[in-house]
Amino acid sequence: MTILALYSNKGGVGKTAAAVNLAFLAARSGLSTLICDLDPQASTTFYFRVKPKLKPKARGLVKGGKQIARSIKGTDYENLELLPADFTHRNLDITFNRQNKRKQQLKRVLEPLRKEYDLIILDSPPTINILAENIFNAADHLLVPLIPSTLSIRTHIQLLSFLKENQYRSDGVYTYFSFVDGRKKMHRELATWAWDNFDGVLRSPIPYLSHVEQMGIYRQPVPAFAPASPASKAYVDLWEEIKQKLLNERV
Repeated sequence: MTILALYSNKGGVGKTAAAVNLAFLAARSGLSTLICDLDPQASTTFYFRVKPKLKPKARGLVKGGKQIARSIKGTDYENLELLPADFTHRNLDITFNRQNKRKQQLKRVLEPLRKEYDLIILDSPPTINILAENIFNAADHLLVPLIPSTLSIRTHIQLLSFLKENQYRSDGVYTYFSFVDGRKKMHRELATWAWDNFDGVLRSPIPYLSHVEQMGIYRQPVPAFAPASPASKAYVDLWEEIKQKLLNERV
């Protein structure tokens, strides 16, 4: 079983959209999948039409065991379940910081769920704090969206430096480009630079397309409401590339 965290220390890069679409595609491919919404904005929870209410609130992510099991919800899709978020998640870093082994709490809570699912996807808030370090410890891999801009590249360099300085694994980090406009020279040049200078950069970009924005209207993954669209194909290609990486790891 694999835990894959969609993570970026920069907001507005398409992280939640990717988490939702990849979880849907993983479940459609036959993998028993759990997506965990760790962001207090609860956008993943909104996309799956689940009321953002935990039992009791965020305690499941602190206590684990039966508390977290009671908080998991079904979705409209076979093989896909959701651990929803609500606004109390804004205090998760404070709550974890009060615990013993404060950087290992999320790993402790999620570990029993490894037996229940083939894949757990974490949708993470865009910050580097105790919650982020819990995510780094809990996840087998980080999947980091990059938008083709100098600031996004700079932020990714900061993340890689933080992981190295704090002795977190960097070989488990994958990166893909999001909000890409292939007509723009700068987008093409920055993508080429990243492929040449970063390890783990995937070759399946997500283009800047209206169907991705329409997820908020339809409250569904793109392949569910627009299966023939270029945006759907882009997410399918990204999932196939990620799936191949995960399968190769198991061999």
